[in-house]
Amino acid sequence: MGFEIGDDVKAMQDMARKFIQKEVLPRISDDEKNHRFQRDIIEKMGKLGFFGCPIPEAYGGSGLGFLAHAVVTEEISKVSGSIRAAFNMQTMGTAREIFQFGDEAQKKKYIQKLVTAESLGCIGITEANAGSDVASLRTKAVKKGSKYILSGSKTWITYAQVADIGVIYAYTDPSQRYKGMSAFVVDMHAKGVSVHPTAEKMGWLACPTGEIFFDDVEVPEENLLGEAGRGFEYVMHSLDNTRLTAAAGAVGASQGLIDEAIKYARDREQFGRPIGKFQMIQEELARMVVETEAARLMTYRCAMQKDEGNINNTLETSMAKYYSCDVASRVADGALRILGAYGYSSEYPVERLLRDAKLYQILEGSANIHKIIIAGDALGYRKANK
Repeated sequence: MGFEIGDDVKAMQDMARKFIQKEVLPRISDDEKNHRFQRDIIEKMGKLGFFGCPIPEAYGGSGLGFLAHAVVTEEISKVSGSIRAAFNMQTMGTAREIFQFGDEAQKKKYIQKLVTAESLGCIGITEANAGSDVASLRTKAVKKGSKYILSGSKTWITYAQVADIGVIYAYTDPSQRYKGMSAFVVDMHAKGVSVHPTAEKMGWLACPTGEIFFDDVEVPEENLLGEAGRGFEYVMHSLDNTRLTAAAGAVGASQGLIDEAIKYARDREQFGRPIGKFQMIQEELARMVVETEAARLMTYRCAMQKDEGNINNTLETSMAKYYSCDVASRVADGALRILGAYGYSSEYPVERLLRDAKLYQILEGSANIHKIIIAGDALGYRKANK
């Protein structure tokens, strides 16, 4: 790959591979078919330290860094997009965000429980009319004495139905638009919080997704994350982290698809020989392998920059996220062409991994949003890294 990962990261990678083989593969198909949330698996991953790589030891993490986080995320995603989602819910969108922007009391209260999966987390940004345009959200938090009164709704929220803690974005001063947004750590079991499942998804069927409604929910002022009015800044920095996780997940999905395609191409015989001997199959596989390796290198570069202190490397993060997720979709199509009808059957993992792969193009910023960031930087209209 052009560089080597350290022994500590390799050990974590090996642990993740063994965990997947023992704990996830035997049941993933049945859990997906039955839309069964795998909380026990998430808790085991927390105890093994999978969610603590970019979190300092003082708050329950391992401090191994962003590259370790990307490597472990990739391994898990080779088998399950549903389980991969936990790396944002437990780590990047909650624990890491509280670590970067919260005060000491918030860090001590929430981070370790999220990292160990004692508490489950969610991120409340998206609304019915606020997706790519984050500033269009309508949820409000009005200061009343020593509390904020939170009202509004969020949609397409991963872990909405199971979360204990939510990092929720709302306007504290709508007249200021970008400068009037704030972030809160919200008790998802508080009075006035209600949740409804979203419409059934094409993939990630073992990962709960829902709408959250806040009906005059009282949030203590000490649950304001960072400073009032800096929420938009926080969410943009947070996306630099969650998008790295998405990129690593897409690389994992691509590799999982390649592994299945290779296995099939070696075993399947037509015209008296394995189909892997045919040049058209080799051409398909070659493109899949090279594009996945390029995506992996971009993702690992992004993670290594963060480990070196360039946490807000927006340009490289957008490049990694856009390319990796686009590649995952193309690799999924290639694997389907190689397996043919068997790739369309739930009897083989390709059918599930294909559905997993398609979602990566949508979450954490659509492909077009990342193209705008990348092209805007190239043209000098807006420098992405500040």
